[in-house]
Amino acid sequence: MKRPLALAAVCLLCAGASASFGNASLEQQFDQALDAHDMAQWLKLMSAEANNVGSPHDKANAEWELKKFQEFGWDAHIETFQVLYPTPVKEAIELVGKKSWHATLQEPPIKGDTSATAKQAPLPAYLAYQGDGDVTAPLVYVNYGMRDDYKALERMGVSVKGKIVIARYGAGWRGLKPRLAAEHGAVGCIIYSDPSDDGYSVDPTYPAGPARPPRSFQRGSVEDMTLFTGDPLTPAVGATADAKRLKINESPVILKIPALPISYADGQVLLAQLGGQTVPESWRGRLPLTYRVGPSAAKVHLLVKSQWSLKPIYDVVAMLKGSELPDEWVLRGNHHDGWVFGAADPLSGQVTLLEEARVLGMLAKQGWRPKRSIVYLSWDGEEPGLLGSTEWAEQHGAELKQKAVLYINTDSNGRGILEVEGSHDLEHFVNQVAADVTDPETRASVGDRRRAKMRTDALASRDPENAARLKEDAKRAADPSKDFPIGALGSGSDYSAFIEHLGLPALNVEYGQEGNNGGVYHSRYDTYEHFTRFGDPGFVYNVVLAKTIGRMVLRAADSDLPLARPTNFADTVESYVKEVKKLADDKRQAAEIQDKMLADHAFHLAADPTKSSGEPTALRPVPAIDFASLDAAVTRLKASAAVYDAAFDRNAATLTPEARAKLRGLMLSLDQTLAPAEVGLPDRIWYLNQIYAPGRFTGYGAKTIPGVREAIEDERFDDAVKYIKVIAGVLDAYSARLDQATAVLSGK
Repeated sequence: MKRPLALAAVCLLCAGASASFGNASLEQQFDQALDAHDMAQWLKLMSAEANNVGSPHDKANAEWELKKFQEFGWDAHIETFQVLYPTPVKEAIELVGKKSWHATLQEPPIKGDTSATAKQAPLPAYLAYQGDGDVTAPLVYVNYGMRDDYKALERMGVSVKGKIVIARYGAGWRGLKPRLAAEHGAVGCIIYSDPSDDGYSVDPTYPAGPARPPRSFQRGSVEDMTLFTGDPLTPAVGATADAKRLKINESPVILKIPALPISYADGQVLLAQLGGQTVPESWRGRLPLTYRVGPSAAKVHLLVKSQWSLKPIYDVVAMLKGSELPDEWVLRGNHHDGWVFGAADPLSGQVTLLEEARVLGMLAKQGWRPKRSIVYLSWDGEEPGLLGSTEWAEQHGAELKQKAVLYINTDSNGRGILEVEGSHDLEHFVNQVAADVTDPETRASVGDRRRAKMRTDALASRDPENAARLKEDAKRAADPSKDFPIGALGSGSDYSAFIEHLGLPALNVEYGQEGNNGGVYHSRYDTYEHFTRFGDPGFVYNVVLAKTIGRMVLRAADSDLPLARPTNFADTVESYVKEVKKLADDKRQAAEIQDKMLADHAFHLAADPTKSSGEPTALRPVPAIDFASLDAAVTRLKASAAVYDAAFDRNAATLTPEARAKLRGLMLSLDQTLAPAEVGLPDRIWYLNQIYAPGRFTGYGAKTIPGVREAIEDERFDDAVKYIKVIAGVLDAYSARLDQATAVLSGK
């Protein structure tokens, strides 16, 4: 039974001298109305059947959500797009020869899990947007299948040309593995889940514990979303029925070789066939065998055939219209499609979104109305390639650039520590919210737990590559007078098109690190039963997530002032510039050291003569790189940001309505200055944001000031020089906008 609430008189949200946003009375009423029982019932319903794109239950969930939004009092509709979707038709992995063997490409039922014993078979082992094919070849083990692994193979004298590679999940996004395999001449790619990553060496396997069972595999997409996200045939435009489309063989994001995922039970059979030299220690997993590179004596047959056709996806769009600023939108989204049942990913986040919408609708029915319009978005097609969010953002891009205040994203949720990534000029906004939400396990604020975790992580870290950043983040987190830092956004969920293509402020929010959903990620066993046992028993942190997002939405929607605190952004960008300058220096030093070692034949003399081993490819010498224009832009940015923040603290609360409107107009498009339409990233022009992007060779992982950072990493030094000037230009544009806003705050 829901607790009846009477809406008290609602004070209009205002910003005081400290730019503190929030209506404590309204937020308390929001918190008290949240009901974990709602979320539990909705999760059970929405995850009752497979809900992948094209499935009847995916459409049924969208239609059910539409009715719920309307029941809650929102103005809601479904927006449909037509996207290319390859449905698996025929698949096989088998050993060819005297001892024939076939991989099991379906996951068996689990006794005691009602969802996982459903009669209708879910999608088989599947990687969306791989390249169909029928190939037979020897097998080579490539560890995680990342760039450094291929460099190591080259030194071992092992070629994958004309071979099928087997890689283990981890160390980078799955789509990089078949892409890099194809670039090195492989004809097929198999990816298995090693128990060292999410199986029995981590936890007991399901159903005894949360870890991946032996016959489970990880489905997923391998669409090359480092080039662009969304429908492969309609880059940069919405995939409407009449949209102009590429031909399938023209799309650069569809891979060229067949690829499939398998379980570690089947992976063990294949790896046992490999001969050749034993692998380095860092390449060894936890299967009971001797890991060897190969190639195999027996050949492997890999077959993938799909039906490539346009399929509808269903985005649910719901609005509470603003009472004073209806053309300024606060956007909040989560996706509703999964690979199978999707209880944790994505529906744990989705039912939280629905509960927020229910309570916001209840408050509206009792008399409260937001100043700004609130738009809730339930995306379809996220799993294959962020399809629903990207197509909607592309279709409405011009309108969003005029109206969107920020986009708040969630996906799967768990138990434990607050994790936030996003636009760094929203860092102060995030800190204010985190300070006002109580953690149910410790009774401290979720912000204080976040600070403590950053400090302990830095102390325990054995990651030399990120040691300096972790140490600096921990130092900030330990100082209560400073905001704790948030992370940078790469890709992997529905914020990508908003921040990286349109240049809109965005946040991604979740709780995690204590509950364990990862062992059944993208498998048949991501079920209601698994989530309620191991993910978030009692939906305690789903409620905490709703409180966190609810405050963000309420504070953003009830404010008539900008949310940005650009000083945090300026400090963060300064740290990024220091990182890339150090990167250039480190690469220069590494090239010089390696050059001397090659001249001294050090690699040859140190190698085991009984094993095949060659010298590494010589690194390109790093020229002197002039960072002067970027340094000057950062200096200006820090000065402009400091002056703006000081003026905001002094004068924002007393601005006239006309001045507030002018200030909002300037600041609404502030972040868009970082994503000029006329220049994208090198060789991937869809990505316009010059500060945040997914790495070309990391996938989900963020690369900051990517035009310069990746150019240095990839030894494209002419591009580094070019993009130093590009980034200096966008930072100057950001500073100029701040200077205009400061003039308004100062009454000029």
